[in-house]
Amino acid sequence: MNTTAIEVRDLHRKYGDFEAVRGIGFEVGRGELYALLGTNGAGKTTTLDVLAGYAPPTGGRVRVLGHDPIGERAQVRHRMGIVLQEAGFYKDLTVAETVDAWRRWTPHSLDRREVLERVGLSQRERVRVSQLSGGEKRRLDLALAVLGRPELLFLDEPTTGLDPEARRNVWELIREMVAEGTTVLLTTHYLDEAEQLAQRLAIMHAGRIVTEGTLADVLGGRGTRVTFRLPGVLPGDLPYEPGTAGRSVTLSGESYSVETDRPQEDLRILLSWAHRHGRELDGLEVRRPTLEEIFLEVAATERVAA
Repeated sequence: MNTTAIEVRDLHRKYGDFEAVRGIGFEVGRGELYALLGTNGAGKTTTLDVLAGYAPPTGGRVRVLGHDPIGERAQVRHRMGIVLQEAGFYKDLTVAETVDAWRRWTPHSLDRREVLERVGLSQRERVRVSQLSGGEKRRLDLALAVLGRPELLFLDEPTTGLDPEARRNVWELIREMVAEGTTVLLTTHYLDEAEQLAQRLAIMHAGRIVTEGTLADVLGGRGTRVTFRLPGVLPGDLPYEPGTAGRSVTLSGESYSVETDRPQEDLRILLSWAHRHGRELDGLEVRRPTLEEIFLEVAATERVAA
């Protein structure tokens, strides 16, 4: 069996003169959770629309579960589930009636009570959709997406509007599905969500993939950051050899930032120097870079380049 669930090669998608996706490529393995991150308008949702078979590519090649999602849609549509940013419901139906309606044309569907239990809506099945909160409607979206036990699940901002507890419940459901072998393609603005869930991720900007890989890959090449305040001390006064590979020192006002590949060694040197000179390192902090910092750095760099 092919171990690749999604294959994207040089994908382009235009709307008139506007090119929303500009030649991206990536693969997602079966049973993997892959996250697409990016600024507003980066092309994430457009990419998902093409993969789900809702929009044809302008150029390039995509394969979903081994098939063209548009030309061979009959072979894939019942094997996929999708949560869109905005879903359309019949507002006068109850939650139970909505699920039952979907079950009628969903092969091998889960039991209604089971699926509502999984998304935390079992106590709301007699409530009309129009009376649900925004977060509850989001959970109903997810219930309908997982109803057919999909091999591949597309999640476009699935936890938007959910409170923290509900978000974590959705995360647990997603983890369970991945553990059961479901492939998940996730788009999200919540970077902590990608950190918690994704096995691999890509950051898009202006229709292109800027960086891709595991979280460690994306953060790779950026050292640990040591920050502190040290009034009246110039960079040349610090105990570091100038031009040393794997270390950079920057000063902003009275605040220093030392980015280093050898945090333990450099911190020992710094603390020893401070002790000998009777200096206090105010606000000393040691931390690895975060995905949020990388995301903002990519956005800022691409904006300048544009």
